[in-house]
Amino acid sequence: MTTTPALTGAERTAAKIGYLSKTDLFQDLTPPELAEIERKITMHTCERGRVFYLPGETGEALFILKEGRVQLYRLSAEGRKLVLAILEPGTVFGEMSMIGQGMYDAFAEAAEPCTICVMSRRDVEALIRSKPQIALRLLELVAVRMQELETQLEDIAFRSVPVRLATLLLRLAGDSTDEMPIAATVGGLTHQDLADMLGVYRETVTTALDNFRNNDLIAIGRRQLVLRNVPRLRELAAASR
Repeated sequence: MTTTPALTGAERTAAKIGYLSKTDLFQDLTPPELAEIERKITMHTCERGRVFYLPGETGEALFILKEGRVQLYRLSAEGRKLVLAILEPGTVFGEMSMIGQGMYDAFAEAAEPCTICVMSRRDVEALIRSKPQIALRLLELVAVRMQELETQLEDIAFRSVPVRLATLLLRLAGDSTDEMPIAATVGGLTHQDLADMLGVYRETVTTALDNFRNNDLIAIGRRQLVLRNVPRLRELAAASR
């Protein structure tokens, strides 16, 4: 058995700077500027299920998701979860708090083991003052997030559960339209997880998944779904409202 050698401090710093350079928010900063940001960022690991942002928190941090997936969600008075977004690696969030629009009613939870970079509000504000283009990108991120929420509300109002479920499964599998193979796998999610993402009851999702399986669109395993017929799922996801 081979052992991977531990990275030195300089190697860890270089790796973090390399990651930051690929993040849209910092894409055109110089190496010295990225190095200055790296010194102000802390990196944390979160196990699946850890909630690291709670409603009512003051929003004093900007989060950058390096690895894993994060759920942003709200809870009803009855305790039902409504997932607002599933964040993928490279996503910046918490950005709304930087312009006075904090996620006061939202939870942020690690949907799988995650690595998250955290930058304080004070450091973000200093960065915005020195690099105004960062503020423009943050506003663009807010606009995209608002558009995604509007689309989600429209889907809930006008699209059937099977259509929405097909769309969700393709997205979770990383559907890129042209490059995705005929079959793909979605792992690590329960029926309840999918129901929370769609804003419906678990039984509703189970019925839709059983229907997909009966039509040979998917195969269901233990915490794993195999998308057996991606082209047909795409057709279903594109169905008219």
